[in-house]
Amino acid sequence: MAKKESLGRGIGALLDGQRATPGPATAPARQTPPVKSELVKEIPLSEIEPNPQQPRSKFDEESLAELAESIKHLGIIQPITVRAVDKNKYQIISGERRYRASKMLGHETIPAYVREANDNDSLLMALIENIQRTDLDAIEVALSYQRLIDELRLTQEEISEKVGKKRSTVANYLRLIKLPEEIQLAIREQLISMGHARALINVNGVTQQVSIAKKIIDQGLSVRQVEELVKSLSKPKPEKPQPADEGEDKLSEMFFKLAESVEKCFSGKVNIKRGANGGAKLTVELKTDDDIRSAIERLSSFLSEKTA
Repeated sequence: MAKKESLGRGIGALLDGQRATPGPATAPARQTPPVKSELVKEIPLSEIEPNPQQPRSKFDEESLAELAESIKHLGIIQPITVRAVDKNKYQIISGERRYRASKMLGHETIPAYVREANDNDSLLMALIENIQRTDLDAIEVALSYQRLIDELRLTQEEISEKVGKKRSTVANYLRLIKLPEEIQLAIREQLISMGHARALINVNGVTQQVSIAKKIIDQGLSVRQVEELVKSLSKPKPEKPQPADEGEDKLSEMFFKLAESVEKCFSGKVNIKRGANGGAKLTVELKTDDDIRSAIERLSSFLSEKTA
């Protein structure tokens, strides 16, 4: 009970003339554009609707149930943030999980900050608030960054300043969207980590990327193991040792005489190659059936003369 009363005083302090602030005073880079806000109000849940531009695309039911249980015992610690869209009609800017959990509990009202913001401000605040959550998967963060670029025309540098992240971090998240859908789904289902995904980005070809992702899942490969695997794939394969030069200049006079004799016998083009063991390989090019018949006749005649 003492804990609950302490929390109640904390909420009271928030209600006592405090204005909504987007983040800690020590992190100005995370502040959202200045917008007007009112003090916290108790707003009927029936008058609140989710934001159709909500960056979060899925809500874990088990996590929502845990949040609902926490709200049941401790109440809403952090009010949600909404904007007025019509008379007695509000749209959520941030805090949809708290809104959903409160509905699960059958609550009639919820404490909320009411802000005046246009659609772009609303989307910006929702995206930034969402990005800074700790329970988002990497793909959700990446898609939020991409929406800031596509819909609000922000640069990576501007995103970096607004969310308080290094530009390289923003760039690494955005690169995840270029991965095949199978791998993005594996990230979302927490089958592979962002570290694994970053290593896969350096693999050429979708088929090979997916193949390695399956190995990660099936064999439980660590990020370090995947990095080594990818590195080995990028190394040029050692060339097979070439056989000794088989050019005619390396052939002895004996081989030339052999080729000349065979060529006269068959009336066809003769190729001769020196073998690695010191022997030789002869091939005779006979282009037509007539050439073959002629070669047979010549060979038969030659053998007849030798056995006569």
